[in-house]
Amino acid sequence: MKSPEVSIAVTDLSLRFPVYGMDAKSLKKNLARVTVGGRLGSSNTGATEVTALSNISFNLRPGDRLGLVGHNGSGKTTLLRALSGAYEPDEGQIEVRGRIAALLDLSLGIDPSATGVDNIRLRGRIAGMSSKEIEDKMDEIAAFSGLGPFLAMPMKTYSAGMQARLAFAVATAVEADVLLMDEWISVGDAEFKKLAHRRLLNLVERAGILVLASHDTQLLRLYCNKVMRMEGGVASEVKDIRRIDELLAAA
Repeated sequence: MKSPEVSIAVTDLSLRFPVYGMDAKSLKKNLARVTVGGRLGSSNTGATEVTALSNISFNLRPGDRLGLVGHNGSGKTTLLRALSGAYEPDEGQIEVRGRIAALLDLSLGIDPSATGVDNIRLRGRIAGMSSKEIEDKMDEIAAFSGLGPFLAMPMKTYSAGMQARLAFAVATAVEADVLLMDEWISVGDAEFKKLAHRRLLNLVERAGILVLASHDTQLLRLYCNKVMRMEGGVASEVKDIRRIDELLAAA
């Protein structure tokens, strides 16, 4: 059973990115083409700024499964990265209690010239695992990947599918209190996808809190009990997942 201390508290979160080499007028035209995006402004350095997240507040407790919905560019991935600690808030505060597993980019940290085994160690460290934890789980990760003798070979000799299988095996070996996911991960052939789905479900069930961004509303209804809509870096209130259609219709 997960500790009751596991929680996410986001208060008045705002996040801005400077954009160099493009004036505000040109940037506004580019943003208009995709119909979404943050507000424009100017930084102290004179660069054009995009407000990627604006004044977002919400709280999650053990057992919460939050689905994030919204168009591409609405801020879902940026919010997940902020929750993972990859981005520091420009304003407001993020407090995450519990161990985080961020399944956001399976290609992150892959070294093509290193062997599969070395990449397991590298990816494990990036995921926050200690050296001992990685070594203790090495056999299990290797077995699940199904790559056998290929693990002794450089990753640059792998197919894209083999790389994805190894990255998935490592990423899902983490014991997490807070699980952050950008879309439901599906890798490998039909047989491996079945194994991957079961492994992912076990990871979700063990996590105290899940935050999942997805365009698949059926998937969100299946695995989430709460939903929040993102639009142009602005978040709605957190609603019961049964109100997802109402939330989307309010766009």
